Amino acid sequence: MKQLIALPAFSDNYVWMMHDDREALVVDPGEAAPVEQALRDRGLRLTAILVTHHHGDHVGGLAALRHHGAVVHGPVGEAIDGLDLRHTDGDRFSWQGTSITVLDTPGHTRGHITYLLPDGLDARDPDPIAFVGDTLFSGGCGRVFDGTMSQLHDSLTRLAGLPDRTRLCAAHEYTLGNLRFAQAVEPDNPDLVAYQAHCSKLRAQGLPTLPTTVAQERRVNPFLRCRVGSVVTSALAHGAHDDQPLAVFRALREWKNTF
Repeated sequence: MKQLIALPAFSDNYVWMMHDDREALVVDPGEAAPVEQALRDRGLRLTAILVTHHHGDHVGGLAALRHHGAVVHGPVGEAIDGLDLRHTDGDRFSWQGTSITVLDTPGHTRGHITYLLPDGLDARDPDPIAFVGDTLFSGGCGRVFDGTMSQLHDSLTRLAGLPDRTRLCAAHEYTLGNLRFAQAVEPDNPDLVAYQAHCSKLRAQGLPTLPTTVAQERRVNPFLRCRVGSVVTSALAHGAHDDQPLAVFRALREWKNTF
């Protein structure tokens, strides 16, 4: 049976590892050391690396991991050294019998992609998994760098349309900070109160708040709730030009930038 593990890196990154007790796949290894340690501890051979976008805290460990001979997958639209295969929307491949589909999710960066495992890890763990990089965080979303607001809004809408049970594996432990902002947007949302308490307990125990799920994010993430009346009202009070979803999203993202 395959397993999914979040390897802490830097101060708040996660390198996601999937393994079957023999071979391992990792996602966005910004730092090589946590990956090397996990491989040694579990006696695994690294055979695949998935990269979502070009930022250094996602690709910084590639060179140091190159000696393993893993196949390195990444986006076609970004300049990243060391990629073996470059992917665009709709591409499909597999690793150890696990199907992987590529989704274009630009916005944070121009060429950002997501890796979707529509059938989960295997037959015994079939709930879908999406490695979403910095497009979506629990309770929040990435900043816009070399993409656009419109792209990021469209990408989040696409991710929100995945099946409810889809596990969203983001690359950063930003949840508690994001939920503080979400509560400023929707102070009367009871789901936020319950979720913050749950996540605070996890962090107090040194545990990750991730993965989250699509269903959970639809309940608490203001960036996925741009048609909800209370979110629209808050956005209009913070500079939204009208009540349309993109205008609401833009106002929320600009508000969050200075929150």
